[in-house]
Amino acid sequence: PFCTIDPRVFVVRCEYRISVLMSKKGVEEVKPTLGRPGNNLKMGIVGLPNVGKSSLFNILCKMSIPAENFPFCTIDPNLSRCAVPDERYDWLCKLVKPASEIPAFLHITDIAGLVKGASEGAGLGNNFLSHIQAVDGIFHMVRAFDNADVIHVEDSVDPIRDLDIIHTELIAKDLEWLSKTHDAFIKALRGKPKDKAAQEHDACLVKALALLKDGKHVRAGDWSNKDIEILNELHLLTAKPGVYLVNLTDEDYIRKKNKWLAKIKAWVDAHGGGPIIPVSVSFEQAMVALESPEERANFEKEKGATSALPKIIKQGYHYLNLINYFTCGADEVRAWTIQKGTKGPGAAGVIHTDFEAGFIMAEVMAYNDFKEQGSEAACKAAGKFRQEGKQYDVQDGDIMHFRFNAGAGLAGGKKK
Repeated sequence: PFCTIDPRVFVVRCEYRISVLMSKKGVEEVKPTLGRPGNNLKMGIVGLPNVGKSSLFNILCKMSIPAENFPFCTIDPNLSRCAVPDERYDWLCKLVKPASEIPAFLHITDIAGLVKGASEGAGLGNNFLSHIQAVDGIFHMVRAFDNADVIHVEDSVDPIRDLDIIHTELIAKDLEWLSKTHDAFIKALRGKPKDKAAQEHDACLVKALALLKDGKHVRAGDWSNKDIEILNELHLLTAKPGVYLVNLTDEDYIRKKNKWLAKIKAWVDAHGGGPIIPVSVSFEQAMVALESPEERANFEKEKGATSALPKIIKQGYHYLNLINYFTCGADEVRAWTIQKGTKGPGAAGVIHTDFEAGFIMAEVMAYNDFKEQGSEAACKAAGKFRQEGKQYDVQDGDIMHFRFNAGAGLAGGKKK
C-alpha cells in the first residue's frame, strides 16, 4: 500500500492493490434468491437416522466422529469444512507459487437424524431443528439400499416415505414459527396506521403461510426482492435450498441403476426441484482409505466409476448461488466467496468491510484472458485490462485490482 497523510486536514488516503480473477462470461441478470450467505457458507447434512450422514461427513471432511449403528449417534452438530475443487485456483497456485494457498471452503454440519414427530419434540426434537435453522443450505440424504445389519428407524427402506417425513417436519416447524411471527406483527400494528411497508410485510407473511398450509416449501414461492429481505430475517427451514443425496450400494452406484431413483426424481420435481446426486458411502470409504492419488485413480479405473465427492461439494457451493474470485500475489493466492450478482464494493467487503466503505474502483482482467496472456502486463498490452466502478457485477473467476480511499473508514495497514 501507498499511504499519504495530509497534515493540513489529517485525512489518510491509502491505495490498496489486490489481485482478483474473473471469467470471460457476459454479465447475467441475477434472479434474487432466498438466503444470502457470506464468505462462511454452511451446508447441513439432514436425513433420518442411519442413512449414512455421519459416514459421508467423515469422508468429506476427513474428520473422525462417531458413526455407530445407533439412531442418535450424532447429538451435537459436527462442523468442519472441505476445499471446493477449482481448476482455476489450482492453475494460479502453480503459476504464482505463493507462500500461502487458501482455497474456497464449503463448511459442512452433520446434524442428528430427524424422525417423525420431531417438530413436536420426538427424537431429539427441537434441538436439531434449530441446528438446521443455523445453516444456509441442506444436503437431504436418503437411503436407497437394503442391509439387515444397518437398522432403519422406520423398520424398512423407503426413501419416498423418508423424504415425506423430512418434508412434513420442516413445514410443521416453519408453520408454527411463522404463525407466531405473523400474530406478533399484527398485534404490534393495532391502533396504528398501516403504511405501505407494513402492508408489504403483512402480504409477504400471509403468502408464506399459505404455501406452508398447502404443504409446500417457502423456497417454491415466487418472491420479490422486498419479500426476500423480509423472509431472510426469519431463517425459515423450508426457505433453504436443497441438494438431494441418494445413498446406494457399491453395485448400484457403479452400474448407475436403482429401483428408487426414478421415484425419487419424481418426488423432488413435485416438491420444488433440486439437484439429485447418487452416491455410495461404502464406495467412497474404500476409496478414501487409499493413500495416494495414483491408487485412487487406479481404484476408479478398476471399478469403472468415479468419486461423487467433487460433484457434491461443487453442487453444495454453487446451488447456493455462490461464486468466487481470487486474490493473487507472491505472499498468497486465495479464493474468496461471494454471491452471484455482487457488485465490486461488495466483493471487496468480503475481505474487509472497510474496503467496501472506501471503494474507489476495480481494475479487472477476465480469467481466460489472464491465462491466455500469462501476465498483467501482457493483458494491458492486449487491451484486456479495464476499469470498473461501483455498479460492476463481479463474475465468477476474475483478476481485479481494488483501489480504496482510507478516509472512508479504513484504519490503515496492510491486508494480511
